[in-house]
Amino acid sequence: MRSPASGWLRSLVGVMGALLLLGACAPRSYPYVRLNADREGAVVAPGPGVGRLPLRVAVAPVISPRVTFETYIPLLDYLADRLDRPAELLQRRTYAEINDLIRTGQADLAFVCGGAFVEGEREGYMELLAIPQINGATTYHALIIAPADSPFHRLEDLRGRRFAFTDPLSNSGRLYVQYRLARMGENPGGFFGETFFTYSHDNSIRAVAWGLADGASVDSLVYETLLLNEPELIARLRVIERSPPFGVPPVVVHPGLAPPLKQALREAFLTMDQDPRGKKALAMLRVERFLPPDPTIYEGIRRMAAEVRGWP
Repeated sequence: MRSPASGWLRSLVGVMGALLLLGACAPRSYPYVRLNADREGAVVAPGPGVGRLPLRVAVAPVISPRVTFETYIPLLDYLADRLDRPAELLQRRTYAEINDLIRTGQADLAFVCGGAFVEGEREGYMELLAIPQINGATTYHALIIAPADSPFHRLEDLRGRRFAFTDPLSNSGRLYVQYRLARMGENPGGFFGETFFTYSHDNSIRAVAWGLADGASVDSLVYETLLLNEPELIARLRVIERSPPFGVPPVVVHPGLAPPLKQALREAFLTMDQDPRGKKALAMLRVERFLPPDPTIYEGIRRMAAEVRGWP
């Protein structure tokens, strides 16, 4: 009998194979897949602006590469149409690599998590462009989860257990737990028996559901999406702690991005809900609309990061 864990590993390997097949077989029309040694996957949207430099859109691995690929295709379609130029999706394995794409100018805009944003903001290479409104709010929560049939009912019960973190820069997937433990006079290395990184929230959720970890801290938005799409998976889990609200993962650019491009991008995002193609993109993203940035909603993340990371 094959274990769920082995099936999970095979499915991760299969992601790249599926992308390669798409790249080999898809016609040269929007969208098609381009792969090279430097990128895990790139979707390019040729349109009326073929021949112009592509708009480079980086997406943090909040969800696994295959799901990101499927989710963001309509967004690239919309942006390519609005800006009259190709649009390219950049994926990397870690949040730090996505931050680096913005810092070095290799990406024009990025979807990042709150923890990665406050890092880039502090170092001066990230600026808020727009924030999504989801279910009428611009906030989300970190959820600490455990197996439904486990004896764990609070974070303290996970002492000495195996815990899954999402990414070193993740707010809901790591920073919140670091902060909670610091308030208890603890740290992850001394509190948990073992920790590891999954590099996406859906992978962390599956790791707990399939017994690869005793607990994890995950993004409430990803958890709620899986509750709708895979209720049988979520039925194997129990939320044992819910954080205070945090600012929702934003869309960011480099402060030095050319002003005309920055303004065009801001207008494209803020009017997306008024455009038929934009509405399709919003539906895939499970976002109602994008709003002008409100830096104050990230203050809680800034305070936690300052305490955990020792910022002055």
